[in-house]
Amino acid sequence: MRNELILIGSLIFAFGSVLAAWKLFGRNGLYAMTVLCTVTANIEVVILIHAFGMDQTLGNVLFAATFLITDILSENEGKKAADRAVIIGIFTSVCFIFISQSWMAYVPVEETELMQSIRNVFSNTPRVMLSSIAVYAITQKFDVWLYHKIWNYTKNKAGDSRKYLWVRNNGSTLVSQFLNTLLFTLAAFWGIYGIGTIISILLSSYLIYIVTSLCDTPVAYLARNMKENGLVPSEAYSVIK
Repeated sequence: MRNELILIGSLIFAFGSVLAAWKLFGRNGLYAMTVLCTVTANIEVVILIHAFGMDQTLGNVLFAATFLITDILSENEGKKAADRAVIIGIFTSVCFIFISQSWMAYVPVEETELMQSIRNVFSNTPRVMLSSIAVYAITQKFDVWLYHKIWNYTKNKAGDSRKYLWVRNNGSTLVSQFLNTLLFTLAAFWGIYGIGTIISILLSSYLIYIVTSLCDTPVAYLARNMKENGLVPSEAYSVIK
């Protein structure tokens, strides 16, 4: 149960950190969390673990947090702010590829076990991160687009833009996460793992995304209430004055 407990704790911490960033720094806090989540998720996605009876890669929780971020921005700051978070995530990933690969080009003073470990970790980074960038761009842009499509539909049906947040939140995220899981798993791991492991990763990843999507709905409502009650700064500022 160790892996399962750590995953649950990671989910609580990730979603809690998104809310904390929103509370302290507003939209700029969510942009900062986008940077953190995209870089960290693309590093840990190369780690394969067994949890809840399935083989799965790490990174699913942090990728789920990026979809929560764009939903919060879409709901409270508008489509343009959500699209900007996607662009920031893409820019961050591209920069990280160049920075991490430059480490491989250096000639160390001596070949240590640590240096070899770094090579082992980041040798697969280009393929994984290039796959991630392409899939992230496609699915996140699609998620923002679908979120507002569903919002327009529910607004016209209900006559109230506040109603059915749970529909647009879950509807856009579940469809986008299916595309994300399918495209990324095939692009990043085809030829690295056997077909059985790939199918297991695909199914387990999407199952996790279903759970995280359902779990992030109360967080999305709480984020909106925080905004409406004036608990979120409209502009970036330091909490230490």
